[in-house]
Amino acid sequence: MPKMKTHSATKKRFRITKTGKVMFKKSGRGHLLSTKNSKRLRSLRKKGVLPGNVEAHVKKVMPYA
Repeated sequence: MPKMKTHSATKKRFRITKTGKVMFKKSGRGHLLSTKNSKRLRSLRKKGVLPGNVEAHVKKVMPYA
């Protein structure tokens, strides 16, 4: 069997941790930051964790991650 290809868009947007969780960068930090309060910006700074039902789809298209 030939090797499976990793989905290029997925590998740019998600990262799989050693424990198997899928991390992603939260949206909303690009522009118009003056209208967003400090608490909101702090929470957007952290990485998000995908829920289990979506996690399976991401892992399927990233077979070697």
